[in-house]
Amino acid sequence: MTTMARLSYKEQIQRVREDAIVEAVNRLLATKGYDAMTVDEVAAEAGMAKASVYKHFASKEDLAAAAMVRALDRAVAFVDGQREQADTPPMDQLKAVARWAIASQLEGEMPSLPSQNSALSNSLQANEAYMDRLISLSNKLSIWITQAQTSGQLSSDLPAEMMLYILFARACDPVVGMLKASGMYTNEQILDWVTTTTFDGVGPLAKA
Repeated sequence: MTTMARLSYKEQIQRVREDAIVEAVNRLLATKGYDAMTVDEVAAEAGMAKASVYKHFASKEDLAAAAMVRALDRAVAFVDGQREQADTPPMDQLKAVARWAIASQLEGEMPSLPSQNSALSNSLQANEAYMDRLISLSNKLSIWITQAQTSGQLSSDLPAEMMLYILFARACDPVVGMLKASGMYTNEQILDWVTTTTFDGVGPLAKA
């Protein structure tokens, strides 16, 4: 029996509405960013009245936090799925995570990370659900980073924290959006190029 089946009809309707709101926020954060997003736009995107949005989420910060938590849930689920492939080299695992993050951005599913000085950033740091997931994801990725450095696949001269931040940055890299907006390249080309430059730099590409 699924979780949804155990809920009452009223609770199911509430869950569906909240999911619609969070998905709307996610799309707006991905395309406009937090500062430009308004609750009126969230309501319009979700197809409901603004008052209905406020019945589920008390503030714009709460809306954004829910979307960020949902994004981290997806990231943790992806990483956990990769961790089941124990025989995959850690460097390949990190590349898979980077490709997933880039693909999520290309598909409009990845909300932009908040600026460190923003009100949203301060709100998220006080959000237990968000911080728990962020710490969990960071710890899982750090294991692969350390293993890749130990095996010589990644430079051990750089702090592991730097590689971790680079992976997070790929989720909202403006280069991805600009290449897509140009209309000149396929998503697969953008995926390959951004992943390659992330791990191999911008030197001559190796010939097959």
